[in-house]
Order: sequence, then C-alpha cells, then structure tokens
Amino acid sequence: MEKAKAHIFVSGSVQGVLFRDSARRKARKLKVKGWVRNLPDGRVEIIAEGEKDRVEQMINWARTGTILARVDNVDFEFEEYKGEFDDFEIRYAP
Repeated sequence: MEKAKAHIFVSGSVQGVLFRDSARRKARKLKVKGWVRNLPDGRVEIIAEGEKDRVEQMINWARTGTILARVDNVDFEFEEYKGEFDDFEIRYAP
C-alpha cells in the first residue's frame, strides 16, 4: 500500500470549535499518524502520515471539520513520507 504524508493548513473559524479534538479522533479512526495544532494566526495546522487513501480522506475531512467550524480554505502539500509518528496527537502553538 502506498504511503503518504500531507502538511495541511485550515483557515476560517476553526479554533475554539473542537477542531483539534475532532481531527485527532478522525485520524485515529483512519489509522493516520501525526499531529494537529492551532496557529497564532487563527489557522489550524495538521501533519498526517499513513496510507495514501487514508491521508486523502483526512484532507477531505478538513474541508468541513466539525459542525461548529466554518472552513474557508484548506491548503495542503504532500511531503516525503518518513513514518516518524507513533500516534496522532494534539500539539500546542509554537
């Protein structure tokens, strides 16, 4: 199975609406590894690694997010898969 890594930035009303927790639950359900965090500029950043079709499902999920979220834009790029994560976790702003 082909592996993939995506670096995703979600903008809109995506902080304070359980977006990170929902992202973690969705990623774990999909068996995607990586992390999610809020950024100081109001966006949410996600790193997702795993089977390519499951990473793509994670990107598609980010286009809607939670029922309380308003997603205006999702930017992503695929990066070199490294298999560097053991789980999917919430991280805190840099």
